[in-house]
Amino acid sequence: MIPSKQDLSSKFALDVQELGKLKQSAKAGSSDATRGAATQFEALFINQMMKTMREATPQEGVMDNQQTKMFTSMLDQQLSQNLAKRGMGLADVLVRQLSAQTDAKALAIGSDGMSSATIGRNGMAEALDIPLKGKVGPLKEGLDAGLQTQGINGAGRVQPAHVRAFQEKLGAHAAAAEEVTGVPAKFMLGQAALETGWGRRMIRNADGSNANNLFGIKAGPGWKGKVATAVTTEYINGRAHQKVEKFRAYDTPADSFKDYARMLANNPRYEKVINSAGDASAFAHGLQRAGYATDPHYGTKLSKIIKNSLA
Repeated sequence: MIPSKQDLSSKFALDVQELGKLKQSAKAGSSDATRGAATQFEALFINQMMKTMREATPQEGVMDNQQTKMFTSMLDQQLSQNLAKRGMGLADVLVRQLSAQTDAKALAIGSDGMSSATIGRNGMAEALDIPLKGKVGPLKEGLDAGLQTQGINGAGRVQPAHVRAFQEKLGAHAAAAEEVTGVPAKFMLGQAALETGWGRRMIRNADGSNANNLFGIKAGPGWKGKVATAVTTEYINGRAHQKVEKFRAYDTPADSFKDYARMLANNPRYEKVINSAGDASAFAHGLQRAGYATDPHYGTKLSKIIKNSLA
C-alpha cells in the first residue's frame, strides 16, 4: 500500500501542495512516489476520457453555461482521482517500467501537475521529465500496452469502442486506397465515418442488404454497376432539403474504397485535393470546394473527425 502522504487519490484533485510533496518524495528516490506519479497519470487519462464523453453529450440546456462547465470539470477531476485509486491497470504498467529505469529526476513533477497537452506516446516521459536517451523503447512498449488496453490513441485521445471497431474493420482497405491516391488512410476513414455515421447509417439495397457505399457516391449516368436508392439531405442556397437519390452499390467495403480511390485519382476536379493530402484541414475543405458535398459545413465536420477522433 502507498502511505497516505503519497496517495493523492484521496485528496482534492487541484491541491497543488500535495503535488509538491510528491515532487519532494520523488527527488528523494521514494518508490512510493513512483506509484503515486503513475496513479496520478492514470487519473489524468480517466479525466481525459470523461472530458471526451462530456463533449459528446448535447449541451443545449438552460444550465449549460461557463459556470456549470467549470464546476463539472472540477467534479470530473475529483472523480478521476477516486477512480484511479481503484486502478484500471495503466498505473501498474507504468510502475513496472519506471521502477526499473528511473532515477530521482525521472519523477520531477512540476508544481502545476500534468497537463493534458503532455499526453501522447511519449507523454509520460514529458510529464515526469524522464531522461529518455537509450530508454525510449522499453518505456514506449509499456505505454503502448497501457494505452491499447484503455482505448487511447497515439495523440492521447480516448477512442470510443465504435470508433476503434470502425478503424479495425476498414483500416486495411483505407491503407490500400492510400497507395493509389497518396491520401492518408485516416483521412479516408474520417470521410467514411462522416458519410456513414461510423458505419451506423449505411445505404441499403432494396432487399435490405448493405450497399457498402462508404463515401456517399451517387450513381450518375456513367455508372454501370449496382444501384441503391436512399433519402439524402442536400443543401440548396444554404437550406437543407430531403431528396431521394440513386447511389452506387458495392459487393464489399473494399470495392467502395477502390472506387473512391479511382474517383479521386482520375477526376480532374479533385486534383487540388490530392495535392493537399498532407494537411487534414486543407484536404477536408478542398473536398468541399471541389463540390463533393453540398453541406456548407462539410469541410469543418470532416476536419474535426480526422483531427479529434483519428489523430
